[in-house]
Amino acid sequence: MHGGQKLEQWVMETNLKHQDGLILTHQKILLKSSPQYISWIASGHHAAVNFSQYAYGGYFPNRPPIARNKMPTEDPSEEEWEKFMNKPEQTLLECFPSQIQATLVMVILNLLSDHSTDEEYIGQYIEPSWDENPTIKAAFERFSGKLKEIEGIIDSRNANSSLRNRRGAGVMPYELLKPFSGPGVTAKGVPYSISI
Repeated sequence: MHGGQKLEQWVMETNLKHQDGLILTHQKILLKSSPQYISWIASGHHAAVNFSQYAYGGYFPNRPPIARNKMPTEDPSEEEWEKFMNKPEQTLLECFPSQIQATLVMVILNLLSDHSTDEEYIGQYIEPSWDENPTIKAAFERFSGKLKEIEGIIDSRNANSSLRNRRGAGVMPYELLKPFSGPGVTAKGVPYSISI
């Protein structure tokens, strides 16, 4: 990072606290951490938010995108409460979106959660120019190894029956930050970049 004039110039432009053109200590920290933040947002954070949409929201009874009617609250009218107590399933069904609304949301979430067939995942392939530099190649191999280690940790936690938020009836295994995935809607995989 030292001597990266474009990056230092960017920090100076985005941070007004500078003295005589010198980068202050917190600006140096910003200069060093900015690429990490940008990488995290464009890869891991985006993958966890984007590729989970269909898995968690595609089946509308799990998480309806809209409610057409309100459910009886803590203070319902007598009529609402009686209707709810006599036929709770009818009250619930009246809240759900119409079939057209639900289908539209399912299609959109499916498209947003879909991995393309040519998607490249973080740590999967080394850039050809990096392969020529032994220091960068060694760092990439360590990084790729850490990603495989993280995948193993996620698998072991999903297999641990004492972690009740990971196993059980109706509980999907957490796989959003598993680094690699195949094409399609898989609810896992961290691509190199944002793609919508």
